[in-house]
Amino acid sequence: MPADPKPPRAGALPARPLLLALPFISMLLLLYVYSTSTASPPSAAAATVAIASAGVPLTPSPPSPHIRMRRARFRSYDDYLRHQLNKTLDPRLRRVWATRDWRRKVDAFARAFAGLRREGLLRNASRALCVGARLGQEVAALRQVGVADAVGIDLAPAPPLVVRGDFHAQPFPDATFDFEFSNVFDHALYPDRFAAEIERTLRPGGVAVLHVAVHRRGDKYSANDLLDVQGLVGLFRGCDVVRVSKVDAFGLDTEVILRKKRW
Repeated sequence: MPADPKPPRAGALPARPLLLALPFISMLLLLYVYSTSTASPPSAAAATVAIASAGVPLTPSPPSPHIRMRRARFRSYDDYLRHQLNKTLDPRLRRVWATRDWRRKVDAFARAFAGLRREGLLRNASRALCVGARLGQEVAALRQVGVADAVGIDLAPAPPLVVRGDFHAQPFPDATFDFEFSNVFDHALYPDRFAAEIERTLRPGGVAVLHVAVHRRGDKYSANDLLDVQGLVGLFRGCDVVRVSKVDAFGLDTEVILRKKRW
């Protein structure tokens, strides 16, 4: 006579109900991000004060034939921050990012990150940072593919996925992350500082993935135009180039993958 099957472990939940609950859990996360990012967001002036109070000692980037700067439009660094925050805190844009665009972008980022994981450039155990993450679609995508220790920074926080931070002066110690992703290079007023902060906070052997537009003029919030990919690669003196390839990534056409040297 066959032995009775083992009773389910106390407290264990059947797998099928958990799978059925995943869309509901995802929707709850979306609603939470939307509510926290649209309900009484900080004003551009208040957010500028919060960022500026940290102090960002900057000197002009050396001129480059590969990068065209647009600094003339900004009277000061605070003026630049306010200009960027006008986009980040725009209620209409935040509503679009948190609703209509959310699932589409999370799924697209998740496919890209899953490919990087298959290549061994990203692991589930990686500590990951998304630079200039707005509401955190990239962070949600990393967590969706299994990278649980992922966070984003932006001038305006969007909890629970994004904390406040200026990519010209990341609020993290040296050698914190194994993986960093960004698609906002064109918003950097000081491209050399943007690159230096990624290199500083990457661990030796860590990977940076950047999506950029080359030979294209950015929108009115862009602070620079990248004329040649060498202009970007040349800023990362402490990294080796893994790959430069074409992508179709929400208006950006080039993917640059770098690995920090181990020295």
